[in-house]
Amino acid sequence: MSAVKAITPDDFARFSEYFYRKTGIHFDDSKRYFVDRRLTDRISATDSQDFNTYFRLLRLNPSGSETQVLTNLMTVNETYFFREAYQFECLTDFILAEVVRYKRAGDPIRIWSMPCSSGEEPYSIAIHLMEKWAHIDRYDVEIFGSDIDTTILASAQTGIYSPRSVQGVPPNQMKKYFTKLRDGNWQICQDLRDSVEFVRTNLNEPADLARFSRVDVIFCRNLLIYFDDMSRRAAAEAFYETMSPGAFICLGHSESMSRISSLFKVRRFGSTIVYQKPLPGEASA
Repeated sequence: MSAVKAITPDDFARFSEYFYRKTGIHFDDSKRYFVDRRLTDRISATDSQDFNTYFRLLRLNPSGSETQVLTNLMTVNETYFFREAYQFECLTDFILAEVVRYKRAGDPIRIWSMPCSSGEEPYSIAIHLMEKWAHIDRYDVEIFGSDIDTTILASAQTGIYSPRSVQGVPPNQMKKYFTKLRDGNWQICQDLRDSVEFVRTNLNEPADLARFSRVDVIFCRNLLIYFDDMSRRAAAEAFYETMSPGAFICLGHSESMSRISSLFKVRRFGSTIVYQKPLPGEASA
């Protein structure tokens, strides 16, 4: 097959608009090289004649399989265990104490990691709860991990990680929760793999969000930086609808819900800022 023609500015604009509608992720001109390379690769892989032929395949493919393949390639999955660990400390030191005020023994506590990438974040939450929260056995803790990338979710379910990914895990916890494999990688134990439910989720698809309700804590860190203002507001509203009154959402250190939506109360615990869905009768401010 001959070399693929270069992606033109018009091609880039058409694709970016399509991908934005599908995922809420906005690509500006600074991402041209990243996007063009992946489009060119998929044009070749599908034996499409040019961008127009491939774009027709992308839009008209009834199963949506090619859109999912391209989405997997376009999303960034860079993470490691106990990233921004101060928020896990805040979870067990402060947030859960407020959440359980409205729970009885045996009630579910639902914690949602979105996007969960290859699983380091939800597994970190599970380990931290096991190690640091004295009341874990009193409640039915449910942990969900979601991502738009189906390939990375499959990786999360296997729970196999490189030495770099686990370098922040204390030695005693490595011994307790991980097994070293022959290739030098590490696999998290079966009990913890079973403790997290992984599910593909696109925040732009109401059917995906319908499975989430009465969530008590959301970790949504370093996702909204890829959205524009409209998509950020839509995501904030979608999260709000899934949350129990009084529930909390944690964002990345460079993100601020106050600049996105007025739906949530700003809460400060020590130096950690999180956001809370108001209880009935409370104002968000």
